[in-house]
Amino acid sequence: MKTATGKFSTYLAITSFGIGTLLLLIHFSFQDNLEIMITGFFYVLVAILLNGITLIHLLYHFIINRLEREIIAIRMLILLANIPITLLYINIVFHNNLF
Repeated sequence: MKTATGKFSTYLAITSFGIGTLLLLIHFSFQDNLEIMITGFFYVLVAILLNGITLIHLLYHFIINRLEREIIAIRMLILLANIPITLLYINIVFHNNLF
């Protein structure tokens, strides 16, 4: 697992977090802009797809590579850490637009 797969999953997690945070900051800068909200919605869908595929790939390697399970588990946790962050960001956007 010391291949590009492990590095890719970490880069994907960091990039997903960065883009999501950037979209949240843009949303606060240009409030009441429906285009930004739609862009954010589609970004979340694409991020779920890419992160989901990567998670399945890591899970496959977790099952196959017994010697590297600890490293793979850490990479999976890094990838999964974006889920509560995304839910928090979505909650912030919805509550920001309701009040």
